[in-house]
Amino acid sequence: MNNTQKIAVVTGGAHGIGKCIAEEFRKQGVKIYVIDKAAGDHYVGDLSDKSVLEAFAETVIRESGGIDYLINNALPLMKGIDECSYEEFQYALSVGVTAPFYLAKLFAPHFREGACIINISSSRDRMSQPQTESYTAAKGGIAALTHALAVSFAGKVRVNSISPGWIDTDYTVYEGPDALQQPAGRVGNPMDIANMVLFLCSDKAGFITGENICIDGGMTKLMIYHDDHGWTYKPEG
Repeated sequence: MNNTQKIAVVTGGAHGIGKCIAEEFRKQGVKIYVIDKAAGDHYVGDLSDKSVLEAFAETVIRESGGIDYLINNALPLMKGIDECSYEEFQYALSVGVTAPFYLAKLFAPHFREGACIINISSSRDRMSQPQTESYTAAKGGIAALTHALAVSFAGKVRVNSISPGWIDTDYTVYEGPDALQQPAGRVGNPMDIANMVLFLCSDKAGFITGENICIDGGMTKLMIYHDDHGWTYKPEG
């Protein structure tokens, strides 16, 4: 590794959005460190485990000497109030909020000039479906953590979050109502998120910090009322 090569950490980078982000960084010549609980050619570990986070951060710093980009992408557990146990809720928060906080803390002395943290939240940080409490709480937490870190890291690290809507990680092309219900006219894919990550990490976004950017095809801006524009409410039961 040369001293000018950028270093990025991507959590949950073995598949889906995280994998796409890592691949796009690699195309830019960035050296990538991925941590994921899935087996593979990366650092394998459970992000809810404090000792795993410490060992991973130590490995990154020992090998690279510093870090330019921290992408907190790992997915928390999604369970609702009817089935989610105390332990499962705590696990979701550990993966979705505590791990991003602790990695930011561990890397704090090692961020290089121009460093960025990007937290992957969700449009569920502002709206919900039934039985999604653990995931929604974690995503709301990381969205709020974003502006807190942005203020604490002022002048040293820019911190932003992205809230994806419906992102099909298999790049399925949807037609009919699934696509047409969205103001953008289609379902999203991982490149929609990866492109924004790379932009927010670039000098072009140098005046953006503490911000949450929702990338959801406009769905959270769409007002829905019974019998309006073809929408019909049918109560369950």
